[in-house]
Amino acid sequence: MKKPPIFEPLQIFLLLLIFYGSNTKAEKQTTHDHANKKTYIIHMDKSTMPLTFTDHLSWFDSSLKSASPSAEILYTYKHVAHGFSTRLTPEDADTLSKQPGILSVIPELKYKLHTTRTPSFLGLDKATTLLPASEQQSQVIIGVLDTGVWPELKSLDDTGLGPVPSTWKGQCEIGNNMNSSNCNRKLVGARFFSKGYEAALGPIDTTTESKSARDDDGHGSHTLTTAAGSVVPEASLFGLASGTARGMATQARVAVYKVCWLGGCFTSDIAAGIDKAIEDGVNVLSMSIGGSLMEYYRDIIAIGSFTATSHGILVSTSAGNGGPSQGSLSNVAPWITTVGAGTIDRDFPAYITLGTGKTYTGASLYRGKPLSDSPLPLVYAGNASNSSVGYLCLQDSLIPEKVSGKIVICERGGNPRVEKGLVVKLAGGAGMILANSEAYGEELVADSHLLPAASLGQKSSEILKNYVSSSPNPTAKIAFLGTHLQVQPSPVVAAFSSRGPNALTPKILKPDLIAPGVNILAGWTGAVGPTGLTVDSRHISFNIISGTSMSCPHVSGLAAILKGAHPQWSPAAIRSALMTTAYTSYKNGETIQDVSTGQPATPFDYGAGHVDPVAALDPGLVYDANVDDYLGFFCALNYSSFQIKLAARRDFTCDSKKVYRVEDFNYPSFAVPLETTSGIGGGSDAPKTVKYSRVLTNVGAPGTYKASVVSLGDLNVKIVVEPETLSFTELYEKKGYMVSFRYTSMPSGTTSFARLEWTDGKHRVGSPIAFSWT
Repeated sequence: MKKPPIFEPLQIFLLLLIFYGSNTKAEKQTTHDHANKKTYIIHMDKSTMPLTFTDHLSWFDSSLKSASPSAEILYTYKHVAHGFSTRLTPEDADTLSKQPGILSVIPELKYKLHTTRTPSFLGLDKATTLLPASEQQSQVIIGVLDTGVWPELKSLDDTGLGPVPSTWKGQCEIGNNMNSSNCNRKLVGARFFSKGYEAALGPIDTTTESKSARDDDGHGSHTLTTAAGSVVPEASLFGLASGTARGMATQARVAVYKVCWLGGCFTSDIAAGIDKAIEDGVNVLSMSIGGSLMEYYRDIIAIGSFTATSHGILVSTSAGNGGPSQGSLSNVAPWITTVGAGTIDRDFPAYITLGTGKTYTGASLYRGKPLSDSPLPLVYAGNASNSSVGYLCLQDSLIPEKVSGKIVICERGGNPRVEKGLVVKLAGGAGMILANSEAYGEELVADSHLLPAASLGQKSSEILKNYVSSSPNPTAKIAFLGTHLQVQPSPVVAAFSSRGPNALTPKILKPDLIAPGVNILAGWTGAVGPTGLTVDSRHISFNIISGTSMSCPHVSGLAAILKGAHPQWSPAAIRSALMTTAYTSYKNGETIQDVSTGQPATPFDYGAGHVDPVAALDPGLVYDANVDDYLGFFCALNYSSFQIKLAARRDFTCDSKKVYRVEDFNYPSFAVPLETTSGIGGGSDAPKTVKYSRVLTNVGAPGTYKASVVSLGDLNVKIVVEPETLSFTELYEKKGYMVSFRYTSMPSGTTSFARLEWTDGKHRVGSPIAFSWT
């Protein structure tokens, strides 16, 4: 700004009056505009750029300025979309949408994160002779879109790793608390994307979070080291879960794309992160992020993942933590690998002993000063609060006089579990018992509480609450028992893991599979303690947390192992290998349980089953798919050429002479929605038949495979596979088959399940089948 000339006092006074008055108006207008503006992602039609422009950036800018002269471009996109993102008022967005060459103007959304023992549990420690050579695995780069990385972690040690793969084009971006020397041969890249976040919520406060790829949250460091952390001996959380920590693909490289901040994950930043990851040359993309379901051509994760898949990149995402509600899934596109969560055979028990002398087993990661051996008074939070939802132990909801020195029973739900403990502590409570409701069943998620606290399953919680309501002087003790191994049954499906059916495309079964996601030990940030609460000053290198956010990077790392072993396999082939070799029952033959019900789980809970990485290395046959198959899938959904262009970033017109059906899309699982007929007398009993077709590709030795179908419970459908045998003589030979499902009408809401297997005596190529009457 130019230095102002010298004025007389009167002139200065008048100038100040004029400046102050006009500036106040300008400020009001600016404030109004900012409050009224939103971020939009603009998709442009590349083929329609006028010849008067020499480059696309000039065209983008000219189109934007014609709608809003003051608007600025936040990001330009090259792969995820041909276009840019910007801040606009709804009126300007409408004006821009009518400009020539504009395909769509999509409002930005805020997504959320879906928030050791596992290598041993998965059998990786016994499979060194079967795993690909480390040189092959070290050529694989996993890109992680998350909250960043704490680069000083021992899990990112690059000892023994060779030079960074020559295909890598990424970099280590310099920023607040981060410089290029923070990367090495393990952490090969680190970028951050904050323009969308800052446009929505204002400039980043660098006193509370780093404007760089540095992780101030912990979630990103945890997912990244789960996928590919280096081997670290003597790892633990305050002595719990002690042992050697290692990621799934210890020799793979990792690259960080920080797109999530303390205020959330904004789609303009996510799109920019995916765009750059594709350009940098990642082989696997891991995203423990999700939002609500929407059509694929409007879903930025689906659009970005489609482009990544077309570049040969496998995309692994979390299914979401909306379970056990049915139809609660995120990330259901068939080119995405959607991962639910299960438990492992390790837990952290705590004994809760009531004044009656009876003891119940809960779980906790508390490692501070224990409670006294003497029983303490016990109070139900709902009886110690003036709030109608006092039982949830929300902030400032407890009456100190009623909880001081007592153990407080809080119900699960409404706010973070560790926050409930803090609420009790601040009110003067001595301890907390976190009671499960029916929705959470017997699921025990352990937390590093700030006061002596333990979680308790639903059945024991009911007994506990009945005891408090019926006893004049209820008391309890809590004892913490440390780490227990060989817990059975395991795995069980986590109650929080999102479930099918797939509400967007019911003929595609999701989730695809489950992987470990409960009480997982992995690397953590140095910026916050294990609870993530600002008052938690404890410093740790490893933390134990739960969520489908944790199961997703397990599969990302396992996909990297498969990519290293079979570099020529497509993303669909890798996903197929992981799915068709997954297991659905324990060694005793019983079906994997759903912890929320205590009953056998179904393919709507676990998809194809629990991942088995050693078996996945040699699946025998795979269900492969390429871009043409996905374009045919869009045609089967009756997408217009315009909608396909948005979703796939290419011109494609469905062949009017060809019949496109989702039933023929080459997916490794079967979801079969069936009609409940209605009419006079309640419907017809006349049987109907639907047919699905699939193609198998041989990726093993020559052999003859025979089909078999096993029903899971009562099956109200007759299943016929034609042909029943398939013979393969060459590598990559393809053979097709048809499955006919003959059914009669059942009441709406009825479900039924079966499993189709192709076996040659050595390999078992399994596919779940889920029927639902609507």
